[in-house]
Amino acid sequence: MAQNTYKSNTFKKPEKEKKGKSSKSNFKFNLQFIRDPRFKLAVGFFLMGTAISLFLALFSFLFTWQADQSVVQAWFSPNDSSGIVESGQEAKNWLRLFGAIISHVFITRWFGIAAFFVPPLLFLIGFKIVFNRELMRIFSYSIFAIFSTIWLCLFFGYMVEINDGGSEWSYLAGGLGYKLAVYSQGMFGWGTFLILMFTLLVFIIFYFNVTAIPLFQPKDPKPMGVDAILPDEENTVLAPNYTDEKDNWPEQKKDELPEPVMVKTPPVVAEPIKPSNEIKLDVQRPVEAIKKDSKEPVFIVEETLETDQLAEQLVEQQGEYDPTLDLSNYKFPTLELLNEYDGGKSGVTQEELNENKDRIVATLVNFKIGIQSIKATIGPTVTLYEIVPDAGIKISRIKNLEDDIALSLSALGIRIIAPIPGKGTIGIEVPNKNREMVSIRSVFAIPAFAKTDKELPVALGKTISNEVLVIDLAKMPHLLVAGATGQGKSVGLNVILASLLYKRHPSQLKLVLVDPKKVEMSLFSKIERHYLAKLPNSEESIITDTKKVVHTLNSLCIEMENRYEILKDAGVRNLKEYNAKFIARKLNPKEGHRFLPYIVLVIDELADLMMTAGKEVETPIARLAQLARAIGIHLVVATQRPSVNVITGVIKANFPARLSFRVTSKVDSRTILDAGGADQLVGQGDMLLASGSEVVRLQCPFVDTPEIERVCDFIGSQRGYDSAYMLPEYEGDDEGGVADIDLSDRDALFEDAARLIVMHQQGSTSLIQRKLKLGYNRAGRLIDQLEAAGIVGAFEGSKAREVLIKDELSLEQLLTSLKERHSQS
Repeated sequence: MAQNTYKSNTFKKPEKEKKGKSSKSNFKFNLQFIRDPRFKLAVGFFLMGTAISLFLALFSFLFTWQADQSVVQAWFSPNDSSGIVESGQEAKNWLRLFGAIISHVFITRWFGIAAFFVPPLLFLIGFKIVFNRELMRIFSYSIFAIFSTIWLCLFFGYMVEINDGGSEWSYLAGGLGYKLAVYSQGMFGWGTFLILMFTLLVFIIFYFNVTAIPLFQPKDPKPMGVDAILPDEENTVLAPNYTDEKDNWPEQKKDELPEPVMVKTPPVVAEPIKPSNEIKLDVQRPVEAIKKDSKEPVFIVEETLETDQLAEQLVEQQGEYDPTLDLSNYKFPTLELLNEYDGGKSGVTQEELNENKDRIVATLVNFKIGIQSIKATIGPTVTLYEIVPDAGIKISRIKNLEDDIALSLSALGIRIIAPIPGKGTIGIEVPNKNREMVSIRSVFAIPAFAKTDKELPVALGKTISNEVLVIDLAKMPHLLVAGATGQGKSVGLNVILASLLYKRHPSQLKLVLVDPKKVEMSLFSKIERHYLAKLPNSEESIITDTKKVVHTLNSLCIEMENRYEILKDAGVRNLKEYNAKFIARKLNPKEGHRFLPYIVLVIDELADLMMTAGKEVETPIARLAQLARAIGIHLVVATQRPSVNVITGVIKANFPARLSFRVTSKVDSRTILDAGGADQLVGQGDMLLASGSEVVRLQCPFVDTPEIERVCDFIGSQRGYDSAYMLPEYEGDDEGGVADIDLSDRDALFEDAARLIVMHQQGSTSLIQRKLKLGYNRAGRLIDQLEAAGIVGAFEGSKAREVLIKDELSLEQLLTSLKERHSQS
């Protein structure tokens, strides 16, 4: 008899567990008020207001304490203090009676003048709570404040004590300081002063990281290695190209490091060795070797060590860089925005299981195929029957009976898996009469998705064993989606987009949405200032026009090339390593480095684009699919018609992951999956995911249009960026070009960019962007002007442009002629 191996369909949680959960709900409810952002803001503003008030009271005390002494003493007297107010006596403190009392307590009775360290600490804590950033490190200031308070109390108390307590400035020590001084004087006598000076010196050394005292350093230190290599100054040798290094290196690094970079290199010819804190000599070859191999001198640069130390100091002071602080108050969508469907569980009965089992066994017996065992696993859409055939039975015989078994079961969507990967069984998938409703809310609520650490997590749906499959789009790295009209393809795209919106902050993800049908993705225009990317000067964030689609794809290719330049400059291999390095503050934003978000391109209907644009669309899509994985650009391309003229060999070869809903023919199934089976699906979200050699059957979660609308409204109602994420500018051959550039209206940095390009002999937009600290759009306009002026050659795809001017003298002549030409006109 067939047995249901999946037990959780009718599983109910024990009553004890339910009671345990309800007993914890009150505690969680009590913590909600403390975690409420409004409560945090109120506490933060209260601390800042308290700090300002306390500072005013303490500062006013310095001028009014004598006048307020009688009022304060009366207040602290055993008699009723209400007579003070009734008699009309008024304190002179700026905060009146409250200020006089609180400043008397903090200064006279407690800390003395060191009480002024308290208000800044309260203000820093309040500022951190309100604005989620630190004016300075709270921990560091706390250490400084605690030490300074104790030290100043004891110091001023000691001064008062050795004057027999008669100084009118005794309030500077405070009650605490005077008591400490009395105790210390009794213990150590005049040794108290030595203890004060010693503790101050030790604190300065450790707090300010003092490692040497320049006063006692030798005035004319001799570089290391001179005696070993150079017996006298007459034999001093000049390392080749050293003059250029000496002139350029420190200037280029001036903005990066707090101290000069240490470079080990030979000294300059014909000059005596002079003291320097920038250069130290460590020649590791004899003089003759340097002379023979003069093209490449030995430079041992300690830049990496210095940069890492600077990064560690910045992280210690400011913490790691947090890209989400741009929108620090952004809130992710909640599950309450999604519908919750009740009563949608699969209704597969034991009677249905036995009936299907008997028909499968009978069909196999009719064809003289014996089986040893059979068991069933109930899924949301289909039930998997696993059979173990008798020894000697060929798998191909069972595979060929697919249509016969479908006929005996009177069911559409029978699929035979022979064999099941990783098992010694053959699987027969049979659709359920009553299928389970898989809601997107139930999928998002499971821990596998809610607590995932994947870069771009997507909850695709439930497997036959009722497990939710969560993929990482960043590792796939692109997804090709196919499916006939009405089979769930648009819902599947909405599930992919919703998964990303629920798990990634706007600073970490940007979407490029291409919708030739103009209506499928219109809802996502509400999140333009949060998640969408578009071309500059483009009015619509959802790309519908074919010409703009071509421009957007080519713009993404430019973005890809620009990112590869940035990764190359950073010395990393992929986007994850680059962002980790940037977060650790090991990259300098002044050199063009910035946090790079993932970019996901979603095309809803490829067939329409291929019909109207053809190669103009195919070429950039193929380039992105081949190269864009490492720099964080990923593609999700969907089509209703997976024919060979739509999914060409070039595109197909670069999409290892394919997702297919039901298609109309076996040919389409083989085109998209390289295997049959997609034509046997039962529709309504039933799909096959092919990744590598494995094909998995899934039930796509259902998400309705109003749910997507609520999610987009929730995101769009929050504060976003000033505009959408701007992709690089791109002009087609029929729009503008070099011929239309007016050199009389040159950019103000035109000459600087020209000299930079000629000096480096590299016609690269990213070079101009990094060195002149410009945005990509302005750098692109500059490179176009340089091309029009004949300084660089034409655009050659991923290659850098050819530099036509080979020396600076020729460049200066060209620039002079340009000035004269346009001054006359």
